[in-house]
Amino acid sequence: MIVIPAIDLKDGCCVRLRQGDMNQETSYSQDPPAMAKHWESLGAQRLHVVDLNGAVDGKPKNFDYVLAITRAISIPVQVGGGIRNLDTIRDYLSQGVSQVVLGTAVLENPSLLEEASREFPGRILIGVDVKHGKVAVHGWTNVSESTPDEVFQTLKSYALAGVVFTEISRDGMLEGPNLPALKQAAQSSPFPVIASGGVTRVEDIQAVKQLGNKITGVIVGKALYEGTLSFPAALEAAASPESDAPVRGSC
Repeated sequence: MIVIPAIDLKDGCCVRLRQGDMNQETSYSQDPPAMAKHWESLGAQRLHVVDLNGAVDGKPKNFDYVLAITRAISIPVQVGGGIRNLDTIRDYLSQGVSQVVLGTAVLENPSLLEEASREFPGRILIGVDVKHGKVAVHGWTNVSESTPDEVFQTLKSYALAGVVFTEISRDGMLEGPNLPALKQAAQSSPFPVIASGGVTRVEDIQAVKQLGNKITGVIVGKALYEGTLSFPAALEAAASPESDAPVRGSC
């Protein structure tokens, strides 16, 4: 399991939100490429970049900043937020982005997923963002009637790289991940799962790792920026053998 630092972009700055609320942001840097270099220098193997403006508006708003990040570092970058058509996918993947994350598009435009996975097998991730047991769309501003399991069932036939599973209620709250939800996602998903939302301490990394090999990565954001979790310690916890130590509850 690898630890993936998150860089969330809003108006060209690196920020973190509380539960995806665009009105509750904390800004950490006005130099996204420098932040990307920082995480790479500490040993990051991959970065998770989100265009927050794009996620809400339905089209990329921080495209140039994303490209500046990919050009500043040598590790792979996965990008989500506002990717709703094939041209945008092509633009990102032709400009150095390793993988793109599709979210809303999966529910509202299944043909896009079919075309994208056929043209770019193994380079499409699906973002399954969950709030109160239902999948959220449009940058988390709306909640659909679909459950994660129902979405997973629709994905089986596609050549996807994996699933980014985010528990919105835990995102940016520093309260720990929702372990039962992650466990259920790992059991139901036909693809590897990258966990996101709430990871705060070394114990959280260990707890997610104990859920099994189906979870191949964990995205960490606010805890790294606030200093409640050091990146070297997170890397060590993710690389160490599974611990039998008790883990923190999550519901």
